[in-house]
Amino acid sequence: MIVEIINNSKHPLPKYETEMSAGLDLRANLDESITLKPLERALIKTGLFIALPKGYEAQVRPRSGLAYKKGITVLNAPGTIDADYRGEIGVILVNLSNEDFVVEDGERIAQMVVAQYEQAEFKETTELSETERGAGGFGSTGTN
Repeated sequence: MIVEIINNSKHPLPKYETEMSAGLDLRANLDESITLKPLERALIKTGLFIALPKGYEAQVRPRSGLAYKKGITVLNAPGTIDADYRGEIGVILVNLSNEDFVVEDGERIAQMVVAQYEQAEFKETTELSETERGAGGFGSTGTN
């Protein structure tokens, strides 16, 4: 699949780091660093603009290393970039740690996964089919 991209950042295009990677790293495109205090959030711009084909979305997800090591995550994970959006890709980062975190220009802040989807057509009804699980949720399938 070909995705058109405009790169107005100071950084190279996102790329898959390994042959079987699902996500491409997104980098902060900043004129100056941004400090996130504990529980603070900020919209970090990337300088990237994309045109996805109809039937596809791009999901913006946290980077596991940044989340585990620094407590930094994507607030609305996964964030969705719709196929008809043409604005700059921004990432809402939040600092869930107890320490300040400085976002530097060029830092890999999130990953983006392009995924195919279908739009559902809803049919109103008064009953749903029975399943073994039924209405059980929130841990109802077991304790292990």
